[in-house]
Amino acid sequence: MVSKRNFLKQFFKERKVVGAVSPSTKFLGEKMLASIDFDKARHLVELGPGTGVFTDIIIQRMHKDAKLLVLELNNDFYEKLNKRIDDPRVQVIHDSAENISKYLEEEVQTKQDAVISSLPLMVFSAPLRQAVVDAAYACIRPHGNYVQFQYSLQSKKFLENIFKTVKVTFTVKNFPPAFVYSCQKK
Repeated sequence: MVSKRNFLKQFFKERKVVGAVSPSTKFLGEKMLASIDFDKARHLVELGPGTGVFTDIIIQRMHKDAKLLVLELNNDFYEKLNKRIDDPRVQVIHDSAENISKYLEEEVQTKQDAVISSLPLMVFSAPLRQAVVDAAYACIRPHGNYVQFQYSLQSKKFLENIFKTVKVTFTVKNFPPAFVYSCQKK
């Protein structure tokens, strides 16, 4: 696991792709994954897993026939996650989130049950933010889920313009405290 010290180092080194000063907590992970029905979900994508706190919870809850595609752009996080995760249901990719479709097999291009994102959307340029969320939206099945956390409510209107519903919850059991956006595709 990446230490808190190394996480902070990555934050200062890669501020445009690492949006937090410490790894997310399991409490935030529980909030993030509450809207996903893991008994039914077979196709999942995680964007920006960082140290893999949410990844570990997803793997524990995934159905034995489910597949998880994980995209991480930060070299250090990718290398550590790729070495640590040894599950045939999981594919860890070193690439940017807007390239999701490159890694999905043709028959599941638009059938993902959920996309779970830890990306710091408001740190991104407006075109990159739009490209990432558009790519996520395009791969989600109708009525599928997009779950995103942020440290502010800045993304609310942005996500409401894209998704059918956007529900926001909050947890103080994270540093810093975080908002969780649970969105459903139209």
